[in-house]
Amino acid sequence: MTRRRSGVGPVLATWTTLALSCALPAAASAEALPEALAKAYQTNPQLNAERARQRATDENVPQALAGYRPQLVASLSAGLQSVRNLLPNNTIQTADLKPWVIGVTVTQTLFNGFRTANNVRAAELQVQSGREALRNVGQGVLLDAVTAYTNVLANQSLVEAQRSNVAFLRETLAVTQRRLNAGDVTPTDSAQAEARLNRGLADLNAAEVALAVSQATYAQVIGNAPSQLKPAEVVDRYLPKSREDALSMAIRQHPAVMAAGFDVDVASTNIRVAEGALLPSASVQGSASKSRDNDPTLGTFAQDQASVVANVTVPIYDGGQAAAQTRQAKEVAAQSRLVLDQVRNQARTAAVSAWVANEGAKIAVSASESEVKAATVALQGVQREAAGGQRTTVDVLNSQADLIQAKARLIGALRDRVIASYTLLSAVGHLDVKTLSLNTPDYLPEVHYQQVRDAWHGLRTPSGQ
Repeated sequence: MTRRRSGVGPVLATWTTLALSCALPAAASAEALPEALAKAYQTNPQLNAERARQRATDENVPQALAGYRPQLVASLSAGLQSVRNLLPNNTIQTADLKPWVIGVTVTQTLFNGFRTANNVRAAELQVQSGREALRNVGQGVLLDAVTAYTNVLANQSLVEAQRSNVAFLRETLAVTQRRLNAGDVTPTDSAQAEARLNRGLADLNAAEVALAVSQATYAQVIGNAPSQLKPAEVVDRYLPKSREDALSMAIRQHPAVMAAGFDVDVASTNIRVAEGALLPSASVQGSASKSRDNDPTLGTFAQDQASVVANVTVPIYDGGQAAAQTRQAKEVAAQSRLVLDQVRNQARTAAVSAWVANEGAKIAVSASESEVKAATVALQGVQREAAGGQRTTVDVLNSQADLIQAKARLIGALRDRVIASYTLLSAVGHLDVKTLSLNTPDYLPEVHYQQVRDAWHGLRTPSGQ
């Protein structure tokens, strides 16, 4: 048994300093978690699609502002007209006329029940809500990237652990067969060692499958296949100091809560928009036109016209449509307030869950590290006792199984520890580029908003599309 113990000594020594990167050699080109997060922030399709949605939402503001601006319409009509007249002397006169009219009309709304002002206000609030929704999606993408990154690290470590386990079991089987040939053990010992080896091979295959899946998920979220990854670090320095602080931050600063708050303001403003249909409206319209015709009796006929007309409209009864729309808007506002309460409760629950999970992950890591150390010592002791004839082969195999299970639990605990810290940061609304100091420009949605807000014309987007 001495030979078997010396064969697995380096593997056991490696696992006494277990980290999520234990399966990876150090290299200058290794990718760190902040670099992966920066790539995901730049290239993730889900996040870029949400940015495009926000840019489309920005266009609601210039559409609403158009209500303040004049409407200019030009018109042109021309045609061919055949005329046949019966004159008093019973003669028939025919003529082919070519009339045409060209005109221009300018309409300016003076008052429309404050609907334009309220539409602008609602559009601006929609922009604010959309920005918070974008920030929330950004948090989700970054958390997905953290999860994908740490899953790859964890599965790489699990594969390495299972490979070391298979190597140990192969050596154990070889030693057991030599002892069987020498008459030191029974065929039962050899069969037990062979069974454990086959189980180890199955576990190794399962770990390799899980690694391949996690690598594919990594490529989907971050944008490139993983190669060499550095250890992932927790973000405890950015986290709240107490559960109460976490709750307060989540309720006040989480983007989902803030977006729901803006949605309440949008719904309340839409009530005033609906009520505006019940108020008078006033506009002024100026027009100018020029027409030409060739009358058979009068010759060419020309007419130039210009007018300025003020219009005042007072709604009396529209069949109840405006009243129904107002009631509907009030119900939508009530719904949005209930949704806000629901989102706050969800944020509160998520913050508590994330806080507890993060604290629990710390304990799990500490316990798993102690378990691995104890299981390592236990295996070494069982090996020595087996060499002295005080332990059987199955005792060594069971001790090795305990150790590999302890290693797997430690790998999972280390992974969960990193994810839990980022989850808590997301739960309080601070999982973003600025907080993490990622080496990538922060996407600023207000830049596009300022580019289009006061645009009076133009079909191209600021990006040139």
